[in-house]
Amino acid sequence: MMRKNILLLSDKTYQTIKNDIVTCALEPGQQIAQADLASRYHVGMTPVREALRQLTQEGFVNPIPRLGYIVSVITADDVHEIYETRSILESATVRLASLRGSEERLRQIADAANFTYKYKNRQSYSEFLDQNKQFHLSIAQATENRRLTELVARTLDELTRVFHLGLDLRDSAKEMRDDHCALAQAIQKRDADLAARLVQDEIARSQERVLEALAHIPRRSLTTLGALDLGRRKFHV
Repeated sequence: MMRKNILLLSDKTYQTIKNDIVTCALEPGQQIAQADLASRYHVGMTPVREALRQLTQEGFVNPIPRLGYIVSVITADDVHEIYETRSILESATVRLASLRGSEERLRQIADAANFTYKYKNRQSYSEFLDQNKQFHLSIAQATENRRLTELVARTLDELTRVFHLGLDLRDSAKEMRDDHCALAQAIQKRDADLAARLVQDEIARSQERVLEALAHIPRRSLTTLGALDLGRRKFHV
């Protein structure tokens, strides 16, 4: 029973720390120590140690000898690669949805398009990003292509962390809601070319916001990172 309780606490601690990394409550490049995390989350050292071991394996944190851990950085190259992948996938997705989506599927897309968030409210960001994922997945599901839908879902999951950075840069709630509604309308009209242009424009603006936000992250840990030659390592975002 004691072992089971320890495992449950370790998993809960892992989920909590991971969520703080994904939502940027723990910022990219931030130095963290086991004792500080134990105090922050009101748990013992064992669940923190187990959580950090798993997060290290997944690439969310990097162990630094004698210093503790550093939250993995997000590079401009990471952002370019993921957004390029997203642009290719979703351009094809909206075209297929426009051409082959059933009327019921297109109504579901329209119903899912009208959502927003409260600026500087992290809980609102999380709810918005859940709705954003569901909106884009509703478009992918309209293609009736399971593998394409899975690829879109995986790409959106990879972008969750950088999305939080972009939302915190400035209040773009109205612009983003308008983008989604216009895209849903184009798909409903079965205008595949317009839908593809709209989603490409939306993705380009999102990438610009993220790159601008990335440039504003305090680089307090870059000297340490550079000294340890971590710049060439592959980080998850």
